[in-house]
Amino acid sequence: MSHKRNKRYILILMLISWVFLLLAGKETLKRYLPASMFMSLLVYSENVLAERINWWTISTRLFPKVNGIMPFVIGVFLTGSVWILKFTYQNIYLYVFVNILVDSFFTYPFYSLFKKLGVWKLTHLKQYKLSVLFFMKSLLMYAFQKYIGERLYSKIKAPLQ
Repeated sequence: MSHKRNKRYILILMLISWVFLLLAGKETLKRYLPASMFMSLLVYSENVLAERINWWTISTRLFPKVNGIMPFVIGVFLTGSVWILKFTYQNIYLYVFVNILVDSFFTYPFYSLFKKLGVWKLTHLKQYKLSVLFFMKSLLMYAFQKYIGERLYSKIKAPLQ
């Protein structure tokens, strides 16, 4: 499949993600966006390292000088993190379960589709290891929200009361 068509799909996916982010609501964004942004920065940094050590390669880029992971980080990942926190944060078991489902979906069917389209592929990392990596990051995001995100939210919310 052509890179031009892949770019279009990635752009559409990113734009749809932003629409869903706006639908999350102002309070949800105030509460969960810091943890989601922290994890997005971590995922971006991880990708820079992963490409250098050849865990995976991203061959389709929206812009030549911009890292190929960027549309996913500021699109699907950021938005998905906000929504997962919104609906599951108060119940750690539900949070873990939902993250295992979402991570598995990304690691297997979503990855297979994007590999087939020629967008990205794993080179020196197995799919199950990618799943473990995603799961560890989800636990880190939960910890960030619990110990830092909630403090930030209470400081933002306090002047309003």
